[in-house]
Amino acid sequence: MTSTKKDPVLVVLQLSGGNDALNTVVPHGDPRYYDNRPNVRVPEDQVLKIDDNVGLNPNMGPMKKIYDEGKMAIIQGVGYPNPNRSHFRSMDIWHTCEPDTQGTEGWLGRTIKEIDPNKENVLTAVNFGRGLPRALAAPGVPVASVGNLATYGVLTGIEGEDQRADALDVFSRIYSPTLGRSMVVDYLSQTGMDALKGADILSTAPESYSSTVEYGSDVVGQYMKNIAQVHLAGFGTRILYTTAPYNSFDTHAGELAAHAKLWTDTSNAISDFYDDLREHNASDNVLLLVFTEFGRRVHDNGSGTDHGSGGMAFLIGDHVNGGLYGEYPSLEESKLLEGDLHFNNDFRGIYTSIIEDWMNMDAKPIVNGGFEKFALV
Repeated sequence: MTSTKKDPVLVVLQLSGGNDALNTVVPHGDPRYYDNRPNVRVPEDQVLKIDDNVGLNPNMGPMKKIYDEGKMAIIQGVGYPNPNRSHFRSMDIWHTCEPDTQGTEGWLGRTIKEIDPNKENVLTAVNFGRGLPRALAAPGVPVASVGNLATYGVLTGIEGEDQRADALDVFSRIYSPTLGRSMVVDYLSQTGMDALKGADILSTAPESYSSTVEYGSDVVGQYMKNIAQVHLAGFGTRILYTTAPYNSFDTHAGELAAHAKLWTDTSNAISDFYDDLREHNASDNVLLLVFTEFGRRVHDNGSGTDHGSGGMAFLIGDHVNGGLYGEYPSLEESKLLEGDLHFNNDFRGIYTSIIEDWMNMDAKPIVNGGFEKFALV
């Protein structure tokens, strides 16, 4: 169990598109990896070796440093029974913990509801990126979704509460004929004003932020910087979420160059984020989860890889028990699942570990059942 005295904070980085686990946590000690990857592979002499069997992609040097410090856990062979190769369905399963039915609530939405049942803080959870991930969605749970922290908000260009109130009144009169004024006013009072309040609060985060860390100009780097800014501002935000550019990890073609760039940017962003928090003595209550919806097929397609299963996940933080977790899925042909890696570890076990051992909550109603935990924190 964590011994931190501050409220535990969870940061989630979603690698959208299905990251190639085999070229991320590379099984360099297994000749079948090179047999199956005649073109799309990491040369053994370039692998950042962890042991005689596996190592990290050569573009993940900053994350390898965190691993060597004992602050990163690598969970191998992550997935769920009867894997689905559809981006939308597989991500939906990860987001709702509902592999057999269409889920209506996200696992983090349920978590937020437990953390702040009376909706006392409009910034209990903040998402950075377009739209709202299903993981954060739940009826009656407000979540701020930010595209650009510097310009986030509703009518933020209008100064003064009176002017904003007048503008909102104009909106209500425009839409009242079709929706009914009372409905519009209720909606604006319940959601619009919360959005304004959240925007006003969030807008102060960059103003109060100062750091020697220089993040990359890529999307992941800038969103991780935004997450650091919100965390350091002390708004009481407990869950912070962002997504790598939509489907960027869907490397069907030209994977070697694309994957190298993706992991260069992502690894740097994660390292910069962690360094930033440590510079401000604010890393001790933060846990970062990095996941993707599925892995890629074992055999390459010539210049890329197609949708598969048996992925991987990372946990990073001061209180993480670093190391390798779970057995690497077998590359033996007779043990593959229609050309894919079998999963060895249910992703809901990772969630259970986070919810119970980090957030100090009961995981069963959140992940919809009991799953074997890892001693990750």
